[in-house]
Amino acid sequence: MAIENGKKVSFHYTLTVEEEVLQSSEGAEPLSYTHGSGQIIPGLAAGMEGMDEGEEKTILVSAENAYGPVNPEAFNEVPKSALPGDLEIEEGMMLQARSPEGQSMPVRVAEIREDTVLMDMNHPLAGKDLKFDVKILSVE
Repeated sequence: MAIENGKKVSFHYTLTVEEEVLQSSEGAEPLSYTHGSGQIIPGLAAGMEGMDEGEEKTILVSAENAYGPVNPEAFNEVPKSALPGDLEIEEGMMLQARSPEGQSMPVRVAEIREDTVLMDMNHPLAGKDLKFDVKILSVE
């Protein structure tokens, strides 16, 4: 049975970005989703369309079809005094922030300035092309 909208799909994957493996479900629970429901990134869903149970494939997903390009407006300057006093911040480190709605989201320290810190609110994989090695386990 081929993957198409409305089908429940279970698969293993390995995600590689810039030659570095970032995530893999091998040796863990497979990922399951309903095809066409928007539960996985659009480029991965498009690449899996029509695949059959047992099939393996490498799917290259451009940044535009994954987490989008880096949005220059998603950088916010935060006073150092707003951060926990015992936190030793370093450029590139990931922190958890809360949106105005109270939702937790990852942010990256882009730059440390004299009295402020420039936070990158983009998804950590924004602007990155992704490579997925997938193996379809079931299509129902």
